[in-house]
Amino acid sequence: MRTLSLLVLLSFSSSIGANTTEKTTDLRLSGGATTTFDKSINAFSLPANNMSISRRDQFFIGNAFFTQPWVSAPSSTTARDGLGPLLNSNSCQGCHTKDGRGQPPQSLEDTHFTSLIRLSIPPTTADHQLVIKTMGVVPEPSYGDQLQPLSIQGLKPEGKPVVNYETITGQFKDGTPYELLKPKISISQLNYGALHPNTLMSLRVAPVMVGMGLLEAIPESAILAFADPEDKNGDGISGRPNRVWDIQTQQTTLGRFGWKANQPTVKQQSAGAFHGDIGITSSLFPEQSCSTQQTDCLAAPDGGKPEISDEILNQVTFYASTLAVPARRKVTNPQVQHGQVIFNQSACASCHIPHYVTGKKAGFPELENQSIQPFTDLLLHDMGEGLADNRPDFEASGSEWRTAPLWGISRIEKVNGHTRFLHDGRARNLMEAVLWHGGEAEAAKQAVLALNPQERAALLAFLNSL
Repeated sequence: MRTLSLLVLLSFSSSIGANTTEKTTDLRLSGGATTTFDKSINAFSLPANNMSISRRDQFFIGNAFFTQPWVSAPSSTTARDGLGPLLNSNSCQGCHTKDGRGQPPQSLEDTHFTSLIRLSIPPTTADHQLVIKTMGVVPEPSYGDQLQPLSIQGLKPEGKPVVNYETITGQFKDGTPYELLKPKISISQLNYGALHPNTLMSLRVAPVMVGMGLLEAIPESAILAFADPEDKNGDGISGRPNRVWDIQTQQTTLGRFGWKANQPTVKQQSAGAFHGDIGITSSLFPEQSCSTQQTDCLAAPDGGKPEISDEILNQVTFYASTLAVPARRKVTNPQVQHGQVIFNQSACASCHIPHYVTGKKAGFPELENQSIQPFTDLLLHDMGEGLADNRPDFEASGSEWRTAPLWGISRIEKVNGHTRFLHDGRARNLMEAVLWHGGEAEAAKQAVLALNPQERAALLAFLNSL
C-alpha cells in the first residue's frame, strides 16, 4: 500500500519504506554520503565521495575495463580480446558515453549507436514457457533477443536500425500547443534472413549509470512496501515488482535494473551488457550470442572460455556500483520549492518515490545506511498504449515499465549534449516526457496539462534541480 503523506513528500524528513527514522538534513545529497558536487562534463564518472583512497584503485581498474575498447580474437591483448563476433559497441562507454544517457539514431547514416533494439517472439509452446522462466523472453530465431548492427572484420552485421517519427499534436488546458514524436522502428539490410513474422521490437536507449549500487542496496521490503498490484487503496496506481531469474543463485527474485526491471543485480546487468552489446562471454553468460543460423558467427575465434574473467567482471561491477550520484541543485530556490509542491500534488511522487535509506550491502561499506533520493519505486507500472512496446519481459507486460530514477537528470545535457528522455529517447525534453505518461499516470498527466505557464515553469525548475 502507498501511504505517503504530503508532509513526508515535502520534507523528506522521515525514511520512507525503511526501518529507520534517520533524517535527511541536506536535500542536496541525492546519494547520501556518496554524492558528488562536480558540475563538469565528468559528473557521472566519479567514485562515491565517501570512498577511501585505498579502494579507489579498485574503482579505476574497473573504469579502465569499462571505458577502453575490446578487440577481436586472437590478439596479443589477451585481457581484452574476444570482441563480437556481432556487437553494438566495442566498449561499455561506447553506449554509456561518459557513464551517461544514450539517444536514438539521429539519421540513417548514424553508425554510432547508443541505443539498441530488443527482439523476441510471443511464446507458443511449452518449451517457450521454460525459456521465459530464465530469459524473460523468447528470442527471435535468427537474430536472438537483440539486434547487433556491427560486427568484427570478415562478418556481416545483423542489420541496420531505422527510426522514423510520427508527429502528435495537443495542447495544455490554457491553449498552449505542444508536439510529441512517436517513433516507428524497423530494420533494414538484414543479413541473416527474414525476421519471424510475429517479431516484437523495442527501441531502448542506454540509461545513466549513477547510483546503481545504492538501488541494489535498498532493502527488498522497502520496495515491496509500495507495491499495490490490485490497487486496494483506489488511487489508480498499482505498481508491482517484476520477478526475474538470478543466474548466480538459480532462483527467481526481484528485478531492479533495466527499463522493465528485468535484471536483479548490477553484476548480472553488467555481464548481460558485455554479452549482448559487446559479444563478451562470462561465467554468467558462457555462450556466444550467435543464433544457430549464424554459422560464420559460431565459427569465429573466441577470446577464451569465458572471455572476461570473474575477477575483471567483479572489477567492472564494483565500478558500476560505486559511481557517485550528482548533488541536487538550487534546493532552497522558491521556484524549485514551488515546483516540488506541484510535483507532489500532481501525484508524480506516488511512483517517483523521493526517499529511501539503504540497508546492508556486503563488500560495499560506502553504500550502506545511506539516506538517498532516487525518485523511483523500482516497480512496474502500466503506462498506457502510447508508451507500450507490446513486448513482455518476465512478468512485465507490453505496456509496463519500471519507474525511471530521476536523480542526475539535470546533468544529462551537460554530460551528453542532449535532452532525450524515456526508454526510447522519443521525448526531446522533460515536459515531453511528462506528456507521454498515460495508464496509471494519466491522472498525473492531466494535472500537468491543467497547469498555467508559471506552474509549468516551476515544475520544470524542480525537475532540473534533481
